Amino acid sequence: MPHNDPLEAGRAPLADLRLADWAPRSQLRARATAVPRPAHPVVDIHNHLGRWLTDGGWMIDDVPALVALMDECGVETIVNLDGLWGEEVTANVERYDRAYDGRFVTFCQLEWELLAEPGGVARLIASLDDSAARGARGVKVWKSLGLTVRDADGSLILPDDPRVIEVPAHAGGLGLPVLIHTADPIAFFEPLDRHNERLDELAGVPEWWFGDASLHPTFDRLLAAHAALVLACPGTTFIGAHAGCAAEDLDRVERLLVAAPNYTIDTAGRMAELGRQPRRFARLVADHPDRVLFGTDIYPVTADQYRLHYRFFESADEGFGYDPDSEVPGQGRWDVSALALDPSLLEAVYRGNARRVLGL
Repeated sequence: MPHNDPLEAGRAPLADLRLADWAPRSQLRARATAVPRPAHPVVDIHNHLGRWLTDGGWMIDDVPALVALMDECGVETIVNLDGLWGEEVTANVERYDRAYDGRFVTFCQLEWELLAEPGGVARLIASLDDSAARGARGVKVWKSLGLTVRDADGSLILPDDPRVIEVPAHAGGLGLPVLIHTADPIAFFEPLDRHNERLDELAGVPEWWFGDASLHPTFDRLLAAHAALVLACPGTTFIGAHAGCAAEDLDRVERLLVAAPNYTIDTAGRMAELGRQPRRFARLVADHPDRVLFGTDIYPVTADQYRLHYRFFESADEGFGYDPDSEVPGQGRWDVSALALDPSLLEAVYRGNARRVLGL
């Protein structure tokens, strides 16, 4: 007689299942709290509305529809980091800031490649002056500084280069805050092997891997340069993008918050990292309630994404997806738990800290 072993029958297809095709569905039956609107009006300190990250068109086709979404979701103001320099600053300011007073704030960027040319510092300072005159309200420094921008001799220019330091220092004199993104997640600097927790993401965007020490500085070297720049410009308010550029190492982030009163951080794009250590991050917020700024870095942002963020900040929900629209989560194969921030902290994180930093 045949022996019908259900376990044996199940092993055959499993033996042929590729790990890349495995997409388990959580069977956790846990509370899902709906937070349709935030406890206080929100300033999204980190977003992209311009043409920098597109093929030439505007990230937002229908600006009135975006404003309606903001009204629906309790978003008071969005900071647009895509002003670049020159006429692009003017185009962004006119499309957003001047057309919708109080709803948008545009940051400029800088052409750091000019440092490889004679008079580069003076040209960058002149660019800052020009951008401020055109209506820019802050400066965005991207991760290219330290990873791809090269000097005349071919060496990489790091954030603690003395020539770099002169430029954010000048921004402080103009009253412009500097939002700076240095390095990238730690896994992007680790070997591409079976231990790397971000292989899914790096497989999709291989140019984000910086683990070849012959080509790029280490993560620690870049974060040391980040801290040195902040400390060298005490008159400039910095916003460390993506939870201080080290969401996986909050002790490091906190050390800089303690050492540099001019340093703040945003939460943009790091729900995945912060949500697997919610008690630690909630403690950091409680210890530095005036230094943490709400941001999403979701573009184009949706009502569902804002509501997911509000759930993350306000509820005590556990074990939910930070990337619910993807079968494989974009930043790592894990779920997150919410911060359950003390209600007394929410107004500052959502709105008050950003308004202070932006001078609103």
